[in-house]
Amino acid sequence: MRIRSTAAALAFIMLGAGSGQSEDLKAFKLTIDGVAVDINPGESLDVTLPGGKQSKVTLDKNDFATFSGENFSFVHPSDISVTKTALGDHITQYLMASALGTIVVVQEYGKMNPVSLNQLMLQEMTKESVQAGAKLTQEPTTRKLADGKEMSGLRATVKSRTDSADFEVVSYGTTDQGIILVTRLDRENAPAEASLIDRFWESLKIKL
Repeated sequence: MRIRSTAAALAFIMLGAGSGQSEDLKAFKLTIDGVAVDINPGESLDVTLPGGKQSKVTLDKNDFATFSGENFSFVHPSDISVTKTALGDHITQYLMASALGTIVVVQEYGKMNPVSLNQLMLQEMTKESVQAGAKLTQEPTTRKLADGKEMSGLRATVKSRTDSADFEVVSYGTTDQGIILVTRLDRENAPAEASLIDRFWESLKIKL
């Protein structure tokens, strides 16, 4: 509670310090016929276009967006960002994580077929919980995408005395490239977060 209160007080001080500025910065810049205006999602502004014409513009944020890597794409909530990290040796990782801890990881391999790495990936994702005393159970699984591509891998559950999390690790590859996909969902958050995972799988496209 003390940490949360301190953070709130700090945020209040920062907001107060900026209140004397004449204009708040906007998140987006919208340009129409060469006329640029700063605008936030949900705002409407009157814009004078070249020639004197007055137009009203509104910027709205879609509920969902499509994220694309080099060899895949999927749909995700627009308020959850996807981060990209270069891991080296032609391996790139993409991470989507919700505020409740639901995780989607996609790793692209540019010089090898990673289908043999499913078990290793599962161990990396669960080792801290297992070392802390949680029990890991797993079984083989497959995923068939809308375009007919089939991925193979593992479905697992890590269960401790107080909580439980479900994992899925599947992969798809060709001769010298491929991707590994990992999802993690806490059981207690499933009512609110399962749809995020479901939409990921339903919209996933692999371009290999």
